[in-house]
Amino acid sequence: MDKTKKTMRIGIPRAMSYYHDYPFYYGFFKALGIEIVLSDITTKETLSKGAALVVTETCLPIKIYVGHVLNLLDKGVDKILVPSLQSIGPKIYNCSKIRGLPDLIRNVVKGEFTMIEATLDKSEKKQGFYSYLKEVCAYFDITDEAVIKKASKEGWKIYNNFMVMCKSGLSYPKALNYAKQGKILIDTEEKEYPISVALIAHGYNIYDDRASMKIFEKLDKMGVKVLSALQLSREQMTEGIKTLGQKQAYWANEYEMTGAAGHYLKDSKVDGIITVTAFGCGPDSLMIEKVTRKAKMFNKPLLNLTIDEQTGEAGFITRLEAFVDMLFRKKRALIIKNKEISAQGELNINFIETK
Repeated sequence: MDKTKKTMRIGIPRAMSYYHDYPFYYGFFKALGIEIVLSDITTKETLSKGAALVVTETCLPIKIYVGHVLNLLDKGVDKILVPSLQSIGPKIYNCSKIRGLPDLIRNVVKGEFTMIEATLDKSEKKQGFYSYLKEVCAYFDITDEAVIKKASKEGWKIYNNFMVMCKSGLSYPKALNYAKQGKILIDTEEKEYPISVALIAHGYNIYDDRASMKIFEKLDKMGVKVLSALQLSREQMTEGIKTLGQKQAYWANEYEMTGAAGHYLKDSKVDGIITVTAFGCGPDSLMIEKVTRKAKMFNKPLLNLTIDEQTGEAGFITRLEAFVDMLFRKKRALIIKNKEISAQGELNINFIETK
């Protein structure tokens, strides 16, 4: 067996930036002949092992991330991608925990492995996305720029197909599955939902079933159509940020938070907003405060849900059910009111015609 091929493996923790970047990584690393080893889905054990290595105040997503790194080590992976994602654009930064993720892992995880800690910092002239990819490839002794560029095109192909399907309304798991197969399936299913809500949260808080307690599945069973940032374009989210009174984004994840919230607050077809944030997240607390104030101005019902490792599923479901029940009652009252107004208008017309 070729020993070189044996070492061409990269471990990717199924947490944090995975939920946004994995479609690209799948196409990119496959084109380079590098096998991707994913950590297993999040379990109670994953969370417990990660939480045991960090201070209590650390947010839930980071605890989960540490647990996934440990899981990859248990799988025997010797190269693990732990990127330092500083900023996604000029003066648009990630939170300090994401920016310092390699330092955190280096200090709390003990084990023999190579940490691929490439840096993405678009606030710096020489640390753009392509430089980031070259830094990653250097760990595998791949330095040919033509090869890297060609692989990046494959990565963007998978990623763009994934986003097209998400925007059509296809669920995250299905869109990812079809994108990996090189297929595009547009969701044309016209299932009727009496209620629509916008779920405002970071991908790692809602697409991780353990963290979100399968919130998409729960809302679907309640007869609720769920919309998220994945159905929106960057332009729509940029306008959404302005709706909340900002000129531009400051936090890297602000597009999927205040951007998506601002857009859906103006959408008359959306009956309510649900936010899901991790306890102790500073940037999120600032963003949610803005969303809450604007929701009152738009007279849009809002439910704020906070998650951590102690969140109980029973209480979580109870709050969801109460909020959805309120939306149903409000919708019924509005329908009855509109019917009464319509009936009164018809009576007035008939009265005028008989005079």
